[in-house]
Formats: sequence, structure tokens, C-alpha cells
Amino acid sequence: MARLSRLYAPAAAHLVLARFASSAGLGDHDSAARIYPLLLNWLGQSAQQYQVAVHGWCLSPQVLLVLATPADALGLPCLIQDLGRRLAAQLKRGSVFSGRYHSAIPEPGEWVLPSLIWLERAAMREDLVSEPAQWLWSSARAHAEGLDTRASWLQHHRDYWQCGNTPFGRQASYREHLNTGNTFAQDQAIEAALKGQWGLGGAEFLADLSVEAGRRAQPGLRGRPKREAGIAKKLLQQAGGKA
Repeated sequence: MARLSRLYAPAAAHLVLARFASSAGLGDHDSAARIYPLLLNWLGQSAQQYQVAVHGWCLSPQVLLVLATPADALGLPCLIQDLGRRLAAQLKRGSVFSGRYHSAIPEPGEWVLPSLIWLERAAMREDLVSEPAQWLWSSARAHAEGLDTRASWLQHHRDYWQCGNTPFGRQASYREHLNTGNTFAQDQAIEAALKGQWGLGGAEFLADLSVEAGRRAQPGLRGRPKREAGIAKKLLQQAGGKA
């Protein structure tokens, strides 16, 4: 079966997951301390170069996660490729990512904020910290506390702005959501959308997304369509015979 083209829609936030190869060695504390600042700097440079508005990010030994709105269909592929090339050159290794990156498009007003929360709790899922804001290599502190000035290129998504009317109000509201986390069902839905590279939202949103993307935005029904009874069987039934 032919592989579907990447899901892209204009002006939409995309959730991106790129897994680091084990050879990248980011699980080593000394390597991570040296590489993470470089990766963060490169992410900002690449985002500016390829016109990608980054709304959230997380670096961990296992993954690079980004929530971003690209200006065009080439923005995110170019950004990930650029980061891969820079990291490979720094480490003097071949590929630093394990396979192709995965992406999904969450519905604004419904799934963008849960996607951001899922992203910023990644370090907790990897048992690196006990609270999201304790992990220095994500946008969690910028959203929950407003303290991180390293990523001046971070652009808050409009769904984050809806968390409150003042910076303090937004941070307090978001911090509560972030510390509580999504429901298990929400996290499962986000991970399934990323794995399949689908849209994430209601029926109307997915239908519109399919049109904009020029491809299916959700998985098709599994199995073959149910077959109706054959003509001969129907005729027998109508005549009172046995099928």
C-alpha cells in the first residue's frame, strides 16, 4: 500500500514527534548537558529561517517534540532535516533520528491545549522529573511560570491566550492543567493520531481538514465492507423459499 503524503493544512498547528536514535547518546548526562543548549539554539534559528511559529517544545533523551504552525508545507520537514544535519555534524555520526518524524494536526479550541500538555509532560513519562516544570528542556516553565527567557522565539498559541486575561492568570490556569495532566483517553488519542499521522478532532474538523490537506485525515474503517445478500437469496426470501 502506498504511503500517504504528510498531513499539512495552512495556518494549522502541527504536533511533531521525532525519535532520537540510540547512537545519538542523549541519554548520557554529560552529552545531554552539552547538546541540549545547542539543539535549543538551532531550533530557534531553524524556526526563523523556515518560517515556523513554535508554540511548544521538549527535548529529552528519547524524543524531540514540537507544537508549531508552519508557513507552508515545507517548513516542518526543512526544520527537522536542518536539526538532524546540525546534530549529526556535531556528534560526527550518521543519522541521529530513528526513522521519519511523525506529525498530527489537533483541532484548535479542543485538542491544541491537550497536545501542548501532553508534549510538556514528556519528561515525566520518561521518569526524568516528578513535575513538568522541573524539566528545564521544554516550554513548560515558559507557559506555567513565565520564567524562561532562553527561547525568545516561542510564540504562544491562541488557545494558550484563552487560559486567562493576564499573564499571571494564564500561567496559573495553565499550570493547573499541566500539573493535573490530560485524561488517559486524551493521551491515548493524541498518541494514536501521532502514530497514524492523522488529524485529531471532531467529524466536521476532520472533514474540512481532509479537503485542505488533499488526503484522508483519519483512518478508514478496518476490514472489508459488509456485503449485502445476493440477488438470488433475496428472490428466494421474497418467494418464501429458504436461502
